[in-house]
Amino acid sequence: MEQTNFKVYGYRWAMLLAFMFAIAVSQLLWITFAPITGSAAKYYEVSDLSIGILSMSFMIVYIFVSIPASWAIDTYGIRVAVGTGAALTGIFGLLRGLWASNYTLVLISQVGIAIGQPFILNAVTKVAARWFPIQERATASGLGSLAMYLGIIVGLTLTPYLMIQSGIGSLLVIYGIVSVIAAVVFFGVAREHPPTPPCPPGQEERSLVLDGLKQILRKGNFCLLMLIFFVGLGVFNAVTTWIEDIVRPRGFSITQAGIIGGLMVLGGVIGALILPSLSDRYRKRVPFIILALVGAAVGLVGITYVTSYSLLLASAFILGFFLLSAGPIGFQYGAEVAYPAPEGTSNGLLLLMGQISGIVFIFGMDSFKSPGTGSMTPSLVVLIGLMVLGVLLSTRLRESTLLTGNVSR
Repeated sequence: MEQTNFKVYGYRWAMLLAFMFAIAVSQLLWITFAPITGSAAKYYEVSDLSIGILSMSFMIVYIFVSIPASWAIDTYGIRVAVGTGAALTGIFGLLRGLWASNYTLVLISQVGIAIGQPFILNAVTKVAARWFPIQERATASGLGSLAMYLGIIVGLTLTPYLMIQSGIGSLLVIYGIVSVIAAVVFFGVAREHPPTPPCPPGQEERSLVLDGLKQILRKGNFCLLMLIFFVGLGVFNAVTTWIEDIVRPRGFSITQAGIIGGLMVLGGVIGALILPSLSDRYRKRVPFIILALVGAAVGLVGITYVTSYSLLLASAFILGFFLLSAGPIGFQYGAEVAYPAPEGTSNGLLLLMGQISGIVFIFGMDSFKSPGTGSMTPSLVVLIGLMVLGVLLSTRLRESTLLTGNVSR
């Protein structure tokens, strides 16, 4: 496939698929306990918050590992850095299954998996930039985000059924074997870069990591985007972590909670296929970010207030469709407005904001549960207010000049 004075290669899709498999498994291992919080608490004889910490450990670790992981991605490349993450995921994913009966050892395994996570997730825009031309990069980033959502949806919907059928121990062993397979596939398929860059000469050049970090923090659009990710990704992390606790006071079971959470992420899968592609087609980022945040706010209102199961499913789908489709567009927009800062650095900073807010929101939602009923409605109302703030901030973003200035019709 020839394009002007550069070439793109079909192998980019094999590379992307292997990378997506590693992403999906990482997210599957993160979200494992969210839909079975109550059952896991009884199994390990600990509190709901202790089970929440199994998921929250990923966010805590991310705060400390994100910048070093971004540095490794931008310094040593995709195969070494993402390979490190895939190896840690495989090793500790399997150990988690072998140590399944001991809460402390499971938590240690979660931390090991969590250390590997940013080496994988922070490389989404790096893979897109290294292998894809600019007019396909939001689509490639969207597929990377799609893999995140597929891992989460499998974790939310399949985990309750596997637990009921086989028990928590067997469940964790199965997931551990899958994590090893994902690591082997990545090392077998992954290549550092194509024979020639998939873009015009000079467009692939990036500044050094630390210089790029300084440049990023001086860019107003990127700082606004970090605040938007602080809200949006924090809301997603908190809602998925506490999905069972959110719906349990309304009389829904763990399998229904898993379906609600799974449908939310399914909406994100569909949104991640549609909106980033439209963003690439029309060469616009900001209007789609605004649209996504408005739609997500509407869905969150439904999650907060509706008591009908069918309406709750619809609300979850709407929330996921818009909120999760904003992610890949935002990642690519961030890489463009941060140029020439490295993609791993911009990607990592945006994810870092969501991990910090996720910890704050998760602790806050647990602390302010209504006495007696355990309702999380008051906390969800606060999240709605923050989503509205995110919409207002998004209207101040300015379009990416890299996209409009370097792509010809």
